[in-house]
Amino acid sequence: MRTRTFALTAVTSAACGAALLGPAAMPATADFPVPDTPPDARVVPAPGGLGDAPVSADLPVSAEELLAEVRSCRQISRGEYRTDANRSKATVPVCGTTDAVFWKADLDIDCDGRKTKACNTKSDPYFQPQTAFQSSRGTPLDSARLPFVVVPAPGRIWDYRESGLTGGSVVAVIHQDQVRYAVIGDTGPAGIIGEGSYALAEELSIDPHPTTGGAASGVTYIAFRGSRVSPIESRAEAESRGEGLARSFVGR
Repeated sequence: MRTRTFALTAVTSAACGAALLGPAAMPATADFPVPDTPPDARVVPAPGGLGDAPVSADLPVSAEELLAEVRSCRQISRGEYRTDANRSKATVPVCGTTDAVFWKADLDIDCDGRKTKACNTKSDPYFQPQTAFQSSRGTPLDSARLPFVVVPAPGRIWDYRESGLTGGSVVAVIHQDQVRYAVIGDTGPAGIIGEGSYALAEELSIDPHPTTGGAASGVTYIAFRGSRVSPIESRAEAESRGEGLARSFVGR
């Protein structure tokens, strides 16, 4: 729940100067029956984008499939967000579909909540011992163990609650070719977007260090309306529910 005021590492700060681009996706491929395959299998776009290889419908939803559904933006926010406090230009809209809302931004590291070896005042000068949403035991979430997403606090630009989201709502987070399922676990400054927990960064193979880690761009967040994991700290429930919601989202 902090305001990021420091620069990322030399590698990532160079990337911050570039305009935020949505990940490219290949056109969706029509379904074709495949001879000698069970009725629950069909042709879906292959991970390499060829779209001509039979892939079982039981396989996990791929990054390519999800990104194909968010190629265009129907903006639902009243304006755009900055990705960091020290960036003067707002470039990130929140977009909406019938089933989800999404945004494409960076990923700053949230290390707030339960004090751990990874997340504390020594490792993170912005550390706060609480999160906007709490565990089923009434304690702050553990950002070092629970993959969660930070949404902007309700404000004039957008109020996540009006989009059917709350603490524990399921979010598919995509970075490069990886898809991970997390929950909404914290809120941040009302004018900034693009933040996730230490554990979420680790899951996405992003440096999780709270001051030098993160990703400067190329992260897509798809938050599913009306979804809520209970208890909020159940990683298994988030992954299971997320995969089911993702299948429906891509039309499987």
